[in-house]
Amino acid sequence: MQNVGGPAFLADCPTRLAVEIIADKWAVLVLFGLSRQPRRHGEIIDLVGGISRKVLTQTLRRLQQYGLVERSEEAPRRVEYSLTDLGRTLIEPIEVLTNWARDYGQAVVDFQEAAEAAPSERKKIASGSGPLLAGQHG
Repeated sequence: MQNVGGPAFLADCPTRLAVEIIADKWAVLVLFGLSRQPRRHGEIIDLVGGISRKVLTQTLRRLQQYGLVERSEEAPRRVEYSLTDLGRTLIEPIEVLTNWARDYGQAVVDFQEAAEAAPSERKKIASGSGPLLAGQHG
């Protein structure tokens, strides 16, 4: 593993910019939604549950400023959004994160619930003998 101290924590470091993009839940979902094909604004709304039109517009503009998404106006009132070449470089990392969430998301939920539970239950889940992790070993 590379040294994570030093430049990775400077305010203008590319690592911090990447983390800022990935930390925005809407950005990751929109990028993933555009990973297979260009989509219109309404299609993205339908695809990404819970996002408002205003937040989607803000997210798309921010992703355009990062050079990850491009806006194409094909005809009046027909606008599509697609990933740029740079945006497509994020497909694989987002797919890896999506696979991790599918495989371990329930474990995170279990740990969150255990944080509110009795100390003995937290210890059992953390040791791998809890309900989720015990079944995932091997």
